Amino acid sequence: MFQGMGRETMRLNSEWGFEPAEIDYVVISHAHIDHIGLLPRLVKDGYAGKIYCTPPTAALAGILLRDSARIQEADVQHVNRRRDREGRPPVEPLYTEEDALRVLGLLETVDYQQPVRIDPDIELMYTDCGHIIGSAAVHLKIREHDKEARLTFSGDVGRYRDVILRSPDTFPQADYIIMESTYGDKLHELAQPAADKLLAHIRHTCLEKKGRLVIPAFSVGRTQELLFLLNRLELERRLPELPYYVDSPLSISATELVKRYPENFNSHVQQLLRKDEDVFKFRGLEYIREAADSIRLNSTKEPCVIISASGMAEAGRVKHHIAHSIGNPANTILITGYCEPESLGGRLRRGARQVSIFGTHYEVKAEVAAIESLSAHGDYEDLSQWLACQDPQQVRKLFLVHGEYDVQVSFRDRLIRKGFLDVEIPALHQEIGLGEL
Repeated sequence: MFQGMGRETMRLNSEWGFEPAEIDYVVISHAHIDHIGLLPRLVKDGYAGKIYCTPPTAALAGILLRDSARIQEADVQHVNRRRDREGRPPVEPLYTEEDALRVLGLLETVDYQQPVRIDPDIELMYTDCGHIIGSAAVHLKIREHDKEARLTFSGDVGRYRDVILRSPDTFPQADYIIMESTYGDKLHELAQPAADKLLAHIRHTCLEKKGRLVIPAFSVGRTQELLFLLNRLELERRLPELPYYVDSPLSISATELVKRYPENFNSHVQQLLRKDEDVFKFRGLEYIREAADSIRLNSTKEPCVIISASGMAEAGRVKHHIAHSIGNPANTILITGYCEPESLGGRLRRGARQVSIFGTHYEVKAEVAAIESLSAHGDYEDLSQWLACQDPQQVRKLFLVHGEYDVQVSFRDRLIRKGFLDVEIPALHQEIGLGEL
C-alpha cells in the first residue's frame, strides 16, 4: 500500500498491473501496512486463494487491516461531504471493514524454519528477518520442467543490534533474490545511545522549554521500541517525572499483542523479563483510547510526551497533535523512522517552513528533530550482513525493490563490488521472466 505519495497515492493504490483473480497464492513477509494494506482490495477485486504468513503476522493483520479499513471509510466520508457541497458524485473507499474481515478468513500460518508444500511444485519456508514481531524472509523452491529454482524475498531486513528483537537468520542458498533497499546508502548510528538521545530531547523540550514532545510512531515496532527505551530509563532512575501518553488505540492493541510473543525477543530482553514482567510499562505512562480524551490532550498546557500514530504523520491522531503543537517554539516534533519524502513527516524532516494539515496551512515554529538509530530497517552493513550467507556466484539475479531510486543505484554498485554479477532495479509493473528453470 502506497502512503505519503501526494496526489499519486490513490492512483498507485488502485492500479494492480495484473488481474487479482488470476493469482494462485499470496505469501506475506510481515504485517506493516505498506506490505499488507492492499490485501482487502485484492480480495475485493477477485482474489480468493490462501494468504500465507507467520502466526504473529496473522494476529497483527487482524487489527491493522480493520483499522486501515476504518481510515479508508472515514477519509471518504470527509471527501464526499465536500464533493456533495460542490455538486459532484461521491467516491468509494479503497475497501471497507467487511473486505478486511474477508482477508482474515484466507490467512494460513506457517512457523519459522518449517518447510511447507503449498503446491505440488512449490515449497515455502520462512526465516526470521528481525524487522518487527513475526517478520520473515520468504524462501520458495519452485519446480518446473523437472528443474528447480530457489527464490528468496527479503521482506524488510531488521537490525543486527536491535534493542528488542532477535537478529535476522541466515538462509539457504538462492538462485534469485528480491531484496529491499530502504537504507542501501546509509549507515545508522549505533543503537545503544538511542535511550540517551531520547532522554536529551525530553529534557530539552519538557524540562528546559516547558513544551510538549510529539513523537509520530508506527503502531507496530516503533511504539514498542520507544516504550522499551523509556522503561529502561526508569530502571536506571533517569526518566523525568512527566506525563507520557500513548495516544493511539491501534498502538495500544499492537503493544498488548507483541507481549504475547516473547520468544521473538533477543536474549537481553529475555533476561530482563525475568526481573521486569512488563518491559513496556513505566511510571507516568497513560494509554489514551477514547477520542474525547485525545481531544482534551490537545488543550493541555503541561509539559508532556505524546507518542501517537502514524509514523509518517500521514493519518491518525498524531496529525491533530502536530497541528496543535507546530506553532509553538517550545514544542518539538521528533521523527523516529523512515518517512516518504512527500508525507507530512517527510516534509517536516526536510525542513519545510510551512505545511498543510487537514487543508489548513501552518507555520513551522516548533523544533523538528530526528533520531536515526531507531530505524527498524537495516542499513547497508546490515543488508550486506544478511546477504553474507550467500555465494554471490550462485545468485543468478538479484532484484532491488522497496527503496528510492538513487539509493538503489548506490546499493547496486556496492553489491556488484561484493561479487553479485547481475543486479537489477525493476520498474513499477515491469514483468520479468526468470528464464528456463
